[in-house]
Amino acid sequence: MMDHARDLASVQHATDRLLDAVAALDNAAVTDQSRLPGWSRGHVLAHLARNADALVNVLQGRPMYASAEARAADIERDAPRGLAAHLADLRESAARFQKAAAGIEDWSRTVQLRNGVTDSAARVPFRRWVEVELHHVDLGIGYELEDLPAEFTEREIGFLAERFTGHPDVPPVRLTDGTRTWDTGREAAEPDLTVTGSRPDLLGWLAGRRDGAALTVTGGPLPALPPL
Repeated sequence: MMDHARDLASVQHATDRLLDAVAALDNAAVTDQSRLPGWSRGHVLAHLARNADALVNVLQGRPMYASAEARAADIERDAPRGLAAHLADLRESAARFQKAAAGIEDWSRTVQLRNGVTDSAARVPFRRWVEVELHHVDLGIGYELEDLPAEFTEREIGFLAERFTGHPDVPPVRLTDGTRTWDTGREAAEPDLTVTGSRPDLLGWLAGRRDGAALTVTGGPLPALPPL
């Protein structure tokens, strides 16, 4: 059961952490390469602001983005801005998201995301939380997967394991941190592989942020995961 109110509070806390960290940068640092190939830190910050507005669209029953081309163009347009403009945009777009969420009465309804993906409205705050936390890490400014809130890391591992469940290109895999397990990949009576590691390393591999070198695999090689 999704607790949208709790998740909205978590989004706000994560946004405040992000804003505090970004405020310590300067204009030159914003133009530096992020950890995402081909994206500067400005691209990451622009994406975060536009994603907040896109999720407002989702909550209010409009298309998430006008088109894939428009999404990309908006990020490219906004990426070169100075630090002050990025900070203002992040604050204002985050406030618009929280305001839109406060006006939702039926959190059980189904909403439309990108590429034909649907979900319950109640899961939208968690999806925004994911964007803020992982892209904070992507900025490469001292916030690492190990710094993520423990609740977030556990839930995001489960979310991504669910996302790959039944995927024809992912063999049956059991993930474990030594205390709990998650199954993913093609359905099978028993998993072909068991992947063991810390929760940050499991999350990093599932989310495409780490190559899995720190993980231990039994039953075969670590599989390549499809893009998210």
